[in-house]
Amino acid sequence: MRDNDLSLKTAATAGVSRYGQIAAELQARIVSGDWPPGEAIPAEGVLAKEFGIALGTIRQAIAVLVQHGLLERVQGKGTFVRKGLTGGSLMRFFRFGGADAVTAVPRSEILSCRSVRLDKAMAERFELPSGARGLAISRRRWLEDKPRLLESIWLPLPRCEALQQLPVAQWGDLLYPLLGSQCGITVHRAVDEVTFRTLAADEASLLELPDAHPCAVVTRRAFDLRGTCIEYRLTRGDAYAFRYTADIR
Repeated sequence: MRDNDLSLKTAATAGVSRYGQIAAELQARIVSGDWPPGEAIPAEGVLAKEFGIALGTIRQAIAVLVQHGLLERVQGKGTFVRKGLTGGSLMRFFRFGGADAVTAVPRSEILSCRSVRLDKAMAERFELPSGARGLAISRRRWLEDKPRLLESIWLPLPRCEALQQLPVAQWGDLLYPLLGSQCGITVHRAVDEVTFRTLAADEASLLELPDAHPCAVVTRRAFDLRGTCIEYRLTRGDAYAFRYTADIR
């Protein structure tokens, strides 16, 4: 799955039009926490009066942020800041067991969490200088008392340093709510890319699968409200359990 051609950050700042400027100001207020995720923004008429602009201009500004997923319109209720991702969506790629297992949140086991010096490519993903530090996390996900997914996760420092102070036993099963509560980071959107290979011996052992077993790899980049990459993740799972569904209309 490919990223959008135009990032949210670029969309809100690139234009010189009046509605583009207003969109950038609205985004800045959302990022600063004036309107938290899940909360309605003021009515269009109220915002138009506040900015001293025509109603059509504020509607265009809001449309920019709706297009790029920062806001969502709810019929008959208003326009809301979209809630952050919970992080459970990777399970849509895999089917383990019965129907109930599809929607279940897998149990997380943190195998390791350490501060590392990021290589150049990883630092650039987080818009950090070469040699910057990050958190490298190894995690195994369990479902139906069996190890199902193996994950390597990188997070930028110092933005995520609060996780270093929290015992991993208190992390819970989902990373994104943890980033919100401990680091004040809302994960706004994610881009997933799927490839296939075979499992290395150590990966196969951790997943209790044969050596060189076919493996699906989901590479994820997750972004905050500013459009800055906040997580890079590699998820490996049994390729025979991989499923992909596209509803094309």
